[in-house]
Amino acid sequence: MPTYKYRAKKGPEDIIEGKIEALSEKSAVEKLSQAGYLPVRIELDIRHGESPKAAVSKPREGGNSHKRVKSREITVLSRELASLLKSGVPILKALDIISGQSGHSRLKDIICSIRNDIKEGSAFSSCLLKYPAIFNPVFIALIKSGEDGGSLPQALLRIAEYRARQEEMLSRLRMALAYPVFMAAVGIATVIFMLTYVMPRLTGLFVNTGQHLPLPTQIMISVSSSLRHWGFWIVLGVCAFILIAKRQLITPSGRLLLSSVKLRLPLFGKFILKGELARFSRTLELLIKNGITILKALDIAIPVLSNDIIKNQLRKSVKDLQAGGSFGKSLKDSKLFPHFMANLIAVGEESGRLSDSLQEIADSYERDTDEQMRVMSSLLEPLMILIIGSIVGFIVVAMLLPIFEINTFAG
Repeated sequence: MPTYKYRAKKGPEDIIEGKIEALSEKSAVEKLSQAGYLPVRIELDIRHGESPKAAVSKPREGGNSHKRVKSREITVLSRELASLLKSGVPILKALDIISGQSGHSRLKDIICSIRNDIKEGSAFSSCLLKYPAIFNPVFIALIKSGEDGGSLPQALLRIAEYRARQEEMLSRLRMALAYPVFMAAVGIATVIFMLTYVMPRLTGLFVNTGQHLPLPTQIMISVSSSLRHWGFWIVLGVCAFILIAKRQLITPSGRLLLSSVKLRLPLFGKFILKGELARFSRTLELLIKNGITILKALDIAIPVLSNDIIKNQLRKSVKDLQAGGSFGKSLKDSKLFPHFMANLIAVGEESGRLSDSLQEIADSYERDTDEQMRVMSSLLEPLMILIIGSIVGFIVVAMLLPIFEINTFAG
């Protein structure tokens, strides 16, 4: 039986090291967890165990088709493969069945390629490394853990449930923003039509009367004239600004600035923070539950986040954990993370039930973000109507004021 060297926490501050015999790395993690320890690092003892496998090179993603594989299709693939394997179907036969019923040409080619690689003796997780744009590190790590522990169907089912939950949250966010975005687009189009088509036809009538025009009418005439004469250059300038901004935002300093601005936004800042922490906690919980050590799980879970400020703070806490400190205490000291999250993680570290604490954190923040999403959606709709209505109303009043004055003088 292979022997593994381990480093684990026996409380918030106590670090122990030793060796343990286990069938796989996942089994070693489970044994340590059952003993009340929190595994930090586990590696095969080459002197007593098996020789390590050769590193798998990461070839460039194959496939002749350039069709994009949607996230939903990978979720369905995971669920179908889990069901087939759980029913006792061998993995090669299961991949044959899934590729035969797939209507996506690129995904079908990828499944066939993976099936051929497995037939030649490669591990399933190693085959997935060829397609980093489709199978992310979380997916591959969970598959590897399932292979090592002989629980691949369960790992695939957890992946499918995890991805479905993330996709559902993203779908709800899109639905919440769909109507306000539509209202904004229709409102902008209406304003541009009125300023470039309706207003110029009334301008000649107002000028011919020779009367002094009210200030709102003068403003609208100036704006209308600018749009008609400089509209092309205005659009070109806006496009150039967007292009320059996008180039700046892909730089490390630009991403850091944008991340900081997002977290400081009124109302939206806390919503973004809770959404990121919910995703991080759910991902880390899933990885740890599948027998992955906390340091390796953190290395995989942190890149899942999109906010660089949060990622940098988490990496700093990881360094504190590596030095023998408490991960939860480090999060509390950073002042970015809520005390609720930091305290629960600290309790999970001390009790050896970190995955349960992470699950409670993820459940709580997912409920909060869902509730805030509904509230913001209900507020954004009347707000957009009010803004667009005010602008259109101002334009209409500016066009009607000279007519009212003409009627007054005529009377």
